[in-house]
Amino acid sequence: QEHLVESGGGLVQAGGSLRLSCVPSRSMSWFDTMGWYRQLPGEEREFVAGINRAGNILYGDNVKGRFTISRDESENTLYLQMNSLKPEDTATYYCAGRPPGRSPDDPRPPDFGQGTQVTVSS
Repeated sequence: QEHLVESGGGLVQAGGSLRLSCVPSRSMSWFDTMGWYRQLPGEEREFVAGINRAGNILYGDNVKGRFTISRDESENTLYLQMNSLKPEDTATYYCAGRPPGRSPDDPRPPDFGQGTQVTVSS
């Protein structure tokens, strides 16, 4: 289990922006992929965005066009820029890292951080 530390959550009004940060204990280049998930109490964790070692990016349908994932290798930090926030974006956001060496159909989940709370008021 790798150590990932998120920051940047908070309370924001609808239409506002937040930027989340994630610093892993290892170099980001060690991970096959890194990304962001979110979860509401009692619900399953939802994929938000991911970036692989080659820089290919995927977004969940609910955030396309509003959220941007990026990384700064010099700072060893993964970011999630969230714009045009909606109340339904309210959740705990988790940074995730998939360790190397796993096959594409490996059922094991990625390593997750402790999460940072994002609350969007209407």
